[in-house]
Amino acid sequence: MLEELRAAVCAANRRLPALGLAPLNFGNASGIDRASSVVAIKPSGVDYASLRPEDIVLVDLQGKVVAGGLKPSTDTPTHVSLYRSFPSIGGIVHTHSPAATSFAQAARPIPALGTTHADYFNGPVPVTRELTDEEIARNYEEATGTVLKEALNGADPLSLPAALAVHHGPFIWGGTVDQAVENACALEFVADCALRTLALAPAMREMPVVLRQKHFLRKHGPSAYYGQKRAH
Repeated sequence: MLEELRAAVCAANRRLPALGLAPLNFGNASGIDRASSVVAIKPSGVDYASLRPEDIVLVDLQGKVVAGGLKPSTDTPTHVSLYRSFPSIGGIVHTHSPAATSFAQAARPIPALGTTHADYFNGPVPVTRELTDEEIARNYEEATGTVLKEALNGADPLSLPAALAVHHGPFIWGGTVDQAVENACALEFVADCALRTLALAPAMREMPVVLRQKHFLRKHGPSAYYGQKRAH
């Protein structure tokens, strides 16, 4: 199972630049095997094009390396903090995609302005508070995970599968690492739409909650009816 996880995480990382979400080495993806509490994550600074499944580093939920000859991503403490906080998630993606990062740098949440947003995010995508000087000096990456959790304010992480680390960029998650990549792609699209919408109509208000929930729930949850039913 862990080798399958490594392969899936490797493929997810390689998709990030292909989708325009991570130029250079700006980003990382991880996945977790909940049965063993082992996280597979991109190694630090390794080019996506040369990344192989055997390069993917395995760590425990405290971030300690359990397998792999390379140093894990510097964002590993943020990833494992989110896995500890949100037991329902199975994959995490961090990017510096331009539209979503612009909202993070502006310390603004991404407002829910239209149904495309609501298809993936049942509410505005929140932005974190600023870290204190002590948090930055003492445990910056782990503290980033803490404030991302705080930003959700108790929301279901699978209903609101992203948050923006202020001055930094988006962290996105899903039930699997593949779903996290899809959500990251959707996040960048809706962030770009929000930037364009606010440029055209700076005073534009968020969509009605009833419409937002209708669009989210027709794709997610036990009453979802979007797409085709699979035969059992």
